[in-house]
Amino acid sequence: MLNFLIYSGIFLYMELLYHFGCFGLERMNPLFLLGMLFTVSSLQTIIGGCFSKKGAKRAFLIMMLPQWLVFAVQIVYYKIFRQPLRLAAVFIGGGDALTDFWRVALDGTLHSLPLLILLTLPLIAVLVLGKLDIWRPSQYSLKQKLMISLITCASLAFCLFYMLIGSIQGSENADKYLSYYDPLSVSREMGLLPMIQRDVWGEISGLFGKAKDMPPIFRDPVSAHNTQNTSDTEATEPEDSQPTEITEPKRTHNGWDLDLNKLAENSSGNNEMKWLAEYIASEIPTNCNEYTGMFADYNLIYLTAEGFSPYAINKELTPTLYKMVNSSFVFNNYYVPLWQTSTSDGEYFNCTGLIPDGQFSMRTSASKDMAYTLPRFFAEEGVKSRAYHNNSLDYYVRHQTHPNLGYDFKASRLGNLPADPWESQLFPMEHPTQWPGSDLEMMQGTLPEYIGEDRFHTYYMTVSGHAVYTFIGNSMSSKNREAVSGLDMSENAKAYIACNIELDKALEYLIDQLEQAGKLENTVICLSADHYPYIMTNAEYEELAGKDLSGGMDLYRNSLILWNAGMTENVTVDKACCSVDILPTLLNLFGFDFDSRMYAGRDIFSDTEGFVTFLDKSFVTDTVIYNRKTRQTTWLKDLTEEEKDNYLTWAKAEVERRWKFSAYVLRNDYYRVVRTAR
Repeated sequence: MLNFLIYSGIFLYMELLYHFGCFGLERMNPLFLLGMLFTVSSLQTIIGGCFSKKGAKRAFLIMMLPQWLVFAVQIVYYKIFRQPLRLAAVFIGGGDALTDFWRVALDGTLHSLPLLILLTLPLIAVLVLGKLDIWRPSQYSLKQKLMISLITCASLAFCLFYMLIGSIQGSENADKYLSYYDPLSVSREMGLLPMIQRDVWGEISGLFGKAKDMPPIFRDPVSAHNTQNTSDTEATEPEDSQPTEITEPKRTHNGWDLDLNKLAENSSGNNEMKWLAEYIASEIPTNCNEYTGMFADYNLIYLTAEGFSPYAINKELTPTLYKMVNSSFVFNNYYVPLWQTSTSDGEYFNCTGLIPDGQFSMRTSASKDMAYTLPRFFAEEGVKSRAYHNNSLDYYVRHQTHPNLGYDFKASRLGNLPADPWESQLFPMEHPTQWPGSDLEMMQGTLPEYIGEDRFHTYYMTVSGHAVYTFIGNSMSSKNREAVSGLDMSENAKAYIACNIELDKALEYLIDQLEQAGKLENTVICLSADHYPYIMTNAEYEELAGKDLSGGMDLYRNSLILWNAGMTENVTVDKACCSVDILPTLLNLFGFDFDSRMYAGRDIFSDTEGFVTFLDKSFVTDTVIYNRKTRQTTWLKDLTEEEKDNYLTWAKAEVERRWKFSAYVLRNDYYRVVRTAR
């Protein structure tokens, strides 16, 4: 049994080190972890017991070194990205991360060095004990192997029983592990081993054509908008039966006259598509409002700003950002959630109005019909849409995803693509190989391509604000170092502000060129972050913010720029909103004929309840802030206890509805189906 205790002891030590090193003293339910841990450790013991003393020591190393490597990589990855590393990311994005972001990886490794040393100690201790012959592994007899096999079977049975009971009772852990797989929550609350096992299971299931995430079961509220009057009526998963007649709901302006029965017919045999047909039929399109068509026939320049935060804005150092955030539309309750594939998922959230489904949703969308993005609506009015990025053309396969969104996409360098035929998709930049690249130089190299046109829509993915935030590894921080030298802040905080000065210069140049061309007052500029600068520690980020960010969802508070020089009066918006709402909001402002039911986000200016959901399915609305991780509920309105219970029931179901809608649309290429019903 000594070998079993050693294997399981080392495994448990690594799990605890990972948990406390990454999540601190946050609560954890170890039952499922222990069951899985004993299952794996007993299997390792049986394998080791098949060898002689010398062979058993080699087997120990062969099994323990990959285990150590997995925990080491996960610790470093979490310290950088605040997310566990999923299997899909290793194969899809691993090469990109190593070649383009090796400085970030190196910085993360250095920050994780104390934990990596502690992670190595038990292996060294066992090797020393073996060298001193204090630990003497030997071949196991058949009886001993059978005994350990009983532990394996009992542990595995416990795991299955634990999940079965949890699924029947609808427990949080079972929900995160089975129904709506949440890698971050699973690794934090159940352990890294369960997260890896679930990840591997999902990938293997995908190879056999099964959905990686099991279809969830939850109860939908009858009304999607009347949040104060929820109903106990349940909407269940549709069964595999003949299409049923669907009664069309009352419509408002921002909704198409869809043939809902045709949608149902086209969904025959597919439960997910049936659910989508019934969801669209039950949703009430958003009403027109006083801002509908406000910017009809205007130009639009839309920016996703890398690692942008409101705490990068300084009246003296970034005067253009300061002016734009505090004029035109001013959003006081705006959030930018952090998703699993940080920048790519952030772009997907911004550009599609859908919630990312797992990882690399934007990459997945390259093979789907993305019929309802901004370029598609501008194209209907004869306007060409362009997109630019001051980094590699092929990073996150943007050379495939962004043209599929409807953009003529260009970048500052090829990356791993051959010059023929991709060289024509480069724009000129003075220093294209700098890391990170200059947003100002990107504007200087791209504006001449479109500023002379009668109308245009242009999208920018910036990069000047990219980590790491030091004056040595960040060319933009180094370039603007003198400007921040007088700040009483740490080097990291100053470096972060310095690299965002380059974004400010880019916007200043953009506005100046638009004004010279006589296009400024007829152009709307919209800017949102892809995510907050998560590579900074909480202490560093709080120093930058100048306040405590531990309450509610304050970590994800951000600024949305929606600016037009022709607006003479500012509009203050207190409604809870986030980056998934940008697309339907812009479609309403520009007066496009769109259907609000095609998005997980909502027009911010509509009369619907403000609603923001996050990766762990916490949410912020106009009525409540609900932190799922801490189970803390902060009420923003005075409600009775019954009203609170009803509202939370509705809000939790609404989170599931919007997640489910987004996942099913992407998985089933559903916009292609909707187009047949118009």
